[in-house]
Amino acid sequence: MTLRHIRIFLAVCENGNNTTRAARALYLAQPAVSRAVAELEEYYGVRLFDRIGRRLYLTEAGRRMWEYAVHICGLFDDLEKGLRGWDEQGVLRVGASITIGSQFLPGYVDAFRAAHPGVDVRVWVGPSEQLEEKLLHNTLDVALMEGPVHGSALTAEEYMADTLAVVCAPGRPFTQGQTVPLDAFRVQRFLLREKGSGTREQFDSAAAAAGFTVAPVWESTSTLALVNAATRGLGVAVLPLRMAADALEKGQVAVFRVDGLDLSRKFRLVHHRDKFLTASAREFLALCRAQGDAARERV
Repeated sequence: MTLRHIRIFLAVCENGNNTTRAARALYLAQPAVSRAVAELEEYYGVRLFDRIGRRLYLTEAGRRMWEYAVHICGLFDDLEKGLRGWDEQGVLRVGASITIGSQFLPGYVDAFRAAHPGVDVRVWVGPSEQLEEKLLHNTLDVALMEGPVHGSALTAEEYMADTLAVVCAPGRPFTQGQTVPLDAFRVQRFLLREKGSGTREQFDSAAAAAGFTVAPVWESTSTLALVNAATRGLGVAVLPLRMAADALEKGQVAVFRVDGLDLSRKFRLVHHRDKFLTASAREFLALCRAQGDAARERV
């Protein structure tokens, strides 16, 4: 059994469990692909695919093999990337949650590229749950996330903290700087980020800790959409204060506090615990830590 067998098996899985399409993708003859799969099955003494009619279906053993194969090929790709040219060139794949990707990551990447012009930084910004999936499947090297991290195979390090804000149109129903009783707050019409985002998860957790659950009237992946809805009096939005700064300066929203509701949150640097971090990845994480330290000193 060799790495070639594993790559062929992955190619079959990634091409709809179809040996013909896998062979085409690998520039191999179809019998060579089928033979490699059969050799894997013989070597491990398990059936990786059920052959029903003219189609292949992954068995439970096949699904377990796929998990190992993704990890093994990822480690080998790390080896190739880590040793060929080391860290003076190559690709660094960085992910970020939408809040961090919108507010902080552009500055981090700009500073890193100035120090490491030979490293090609590629960025993916999206919901926290998708970032975890990409880290687990080795399609990202590191990620910057808000809120809790769930994957047991992931390592998370807090590097910065801030507090979510609750905003509404001035006087509809609350005013700037007002402290609102929890009972009055919990019955509002809520404008929230989508399920799976770090901001939403943080608010849902804070609400649960305070003894209530939330059924939002508006959910969006766009924080700007929530701000605009709040300015028109459509409800109360929970979001990073920085994202509402422009509307606040123009007097379009009011920021208020809620008695007994803790909306503090942590920003985390996350990677797979088995991931080999190249020198460029380590230096990028160090830059993020330095930025977090500087932000704390400004508070």
